[in-house]
Amino acid sequence: MLPPFIIEQIRRRENTHRQERVQPQIELPLDDRPARESSPPDEPGVVIIPLWD
Repeated sequence: MLPPFIIEQIRRRENTHRQERVQPQIELPLDDRPARESSPPDEPGVVIIPLWD
């Protein structure tokens, strides 16, 4: 049987170890604004830019 002070040291060490592992939960505020409507491009496709001119 372990002496009481050793048991208390083990409990403290376990508690601090558990607290280190716990990751903080961050609550992000919700955005109440409506989502922006993205304007579709006029001509979807690939733009080729000549670099030698």
